[in-house]
Amino acid sequence: MSSDPSTAASDLAALGYEQELHRGVGSFSSFAAGFSFVSILTTVFQLFGLGFGLGGAAFFWAWPLVFGGQLLVALNFAQLAARWPISGAIFQWSSRLAGARFGWFTGWTMIIGQILTVAVAAIAVQAVLPSIWPGFQIVGGSTADPSVASPTGAANAVVLGLVMLALTTVVNIVSVRFMARVTSFGVLVEIVGVVVLIAALFVLPHRSPAVVLSTEGSTSTEPYVWAFLASSLMAAYVMVGFDSAGELAEETHNPRRTTPKTIVRALTVSGLGGGLLIVGALVAAPSLTDGKLATQGLAWVITSTLGDVFGRLLLCCVAVAVFACTLAVQTAGARMVYSMARERALPFHRTLAKVSPRTGTPIAASIVVGVGAGLALAVNIGQSAIFTALSSLCIAMLYLAYLGVTGPLLVQRIRARRTGGLPTGVDEDGRPLITLGRWGIPLNALAVAFQVGMAVNLIWPRPEIYDLTGNSWWLQYSALLFIGAVLLVGWAWSSWRHRAHGPLTLAEVPHTAPTPVEA
Repeated sequence: MSSDPSTAASDLAALGYEQELHRGVGSFSSFAAGFSFVSILTTVFQLFGLGFGLGGAAFFWAWPLVFGGQLLVALNFAQLAARWPISGAIFQWSSRLAGARFGWFTGWTMIIGQILTVAVAAIAVQAVLPSIWPGFQIVGGSTADPSVASPTGAANAVVLGLVMLALTTVVNIVSVRFMARVTSFGVLVEIVGVVVLIAALFVLPHRSPAVVLSTEGSTSTEPYVWAFLASSLMAAYVMVGFDSAGELAEETHNPRRTTPKTIVRALTVSGLGGGLLIVGALVAAPSLTDGKLATQGLAWVITSTLGDVFGRLLLCCVAVAVFACTLAVQTAGARMVYSMARERALPFHRTLAKVSPRTGTPIAASIVVGVGAGLALAVNIGQSAIFTALSSLCIAMLYLAYLGVTGPLLVQRIRARRTGGLPTGVDEDGRPLITLGRWGIPLNALAVAFQVGMAVNLIWPRPEIYDLTGNSWWLQYSALLFIGAVLLVGWAWSSWRHRAHGPLTLAEVPHTAPTPVEA
C-alpha cells in the first residue's frame, strides 16, 4: 500500500497536474464526504412531509426505485473514479469522455446545481432547530409559524441558513484536515442518530409496515400515478452527492483504491438507512390523516411519539447532520470550481484556482460557493413558495450533470470494441482497477434511461411543486426557465472565452492509466 506524499504527487503528475491540495482525507473521511452530502437525516427530514402529502404511505416505493437507478450511476462513477482521481470529478470525467467543450457545460451545470443544493441544505435547519427550542424561531417570535411554507418560517429559514453558511465557509477554508474531521464527526453522530431513531420508531408502532401498500394520507386529487411521480422528488433529492468522494480525490490517500469503494458504500448505506427511516416514521406516526405528518413531517413524529426530552435529543443529532451535509455540499462545490478554474475555464480563474499554502484549501472557491448559496437563500425572502421549487430545481440540475457523464460513457463503451475503451491500470495495492466487464454496456444504458426519465420528472412544471401560490406562471415553469438561462449564460461565456483564448484543453491522459509508484 502506498500513502507516501511523493508517490501521490507523482501519480497525479502522470495525469497532468501538480499536487497543490493537501492529502488529509482517509478512507472513512472519503466515505463521510459522500454520506454527508446524501445525509438522510437532513434530507428525509426536510422533504418527508412533501413526499407523504403527495403520495401517501405508498410514496415509500419511490425510494427503492430511485435507489436502484442511482446505484447503477454509482457503479459507473466508481469505475471512472479509479481511472481519473482528480478534483472536479464530474467536469473531468465528462471532458475526458466527450471533449473539453462538452465537459465545460457539464461542469458549469454541476456548479450551479451544487450552489443551489448548498442553499437548500442550509434551509433544512429550519425544519429542526425551532422544534428543539422555540427561541430559534427568530422571525415573528417563538409563537410564529415555523413552517417554511409560511412567511415567518420562510424568512427565519433564510436567517438560520445564512448563519449556517457562514460557519461552513469558515470550516472549509481553515484546513482540509479540520474539514475532514468535522465531516467525520458529523457522520458518526448521524449514523448513531439514525440507528437509535429507527429502533425507537419500530418499537413504538401504531400500525404495521404493511401501511406502505396503501395511499393513506395522500392529499392529491389527480390520478395516483402522477401523484406518485411527484412524490418521488423526496427520494430523488436525498440520493445525490455520493460522487463527492470523487471531488476530494486529490486530497485522499490512495484514491484509486479508496474512492470507488466509498462512492458505492455511501449510497448503499444511505439507501438502507433512509428506507428503514421512512417505514419507521409511517409505522410510528400517531396519525396519517390529521394533516400533521404532511405539514410538520418527521419532527412531529419524533417529539409526539418519543416525548419532548428524548425527541429533542434526537433532533440535536439531526441538527449536526444538517451542518455536516451543508459542509460536504459546499466542499464538493468548491472543488468543482477550483478544478475548472485551474483549466482557465471560469471567470476570475487566477483567483479561484489559488490554493492557500498555509491551509491547503481553495479559499476563494469556497467563499464563492458560500456567497452564491447565500444569494440563492436571499431570493426566498418574502416568497415562501420558492423553497419547494428550489429543492426540485437543484436536483434536476445535478441529474443533468450526471447525465453529462454517463451518456458519453455509454458511447465510449459502445465504441470500446474498436478503440479499447477506458484506460487500464492498477490501484495503489497493485490490483486491477475496478471494471464492470461485460455488464458495462447494459448497466450504463439502464443508468442513462433512469436519469433521463428522472430529469424529465423533476423538471416537469407541476404547480404542486413549482407554484404553491397557484397563480404564478413563471414559478410553475421556473425549472425550464432557469435551466435555459443557465445554459444560455454558459454558452455566452464559453463562446467569448473560445474567441479570446482559443479552445479549452485539459491535461492529456494516456490510454493506460499510470501505475502508482510503490513507496
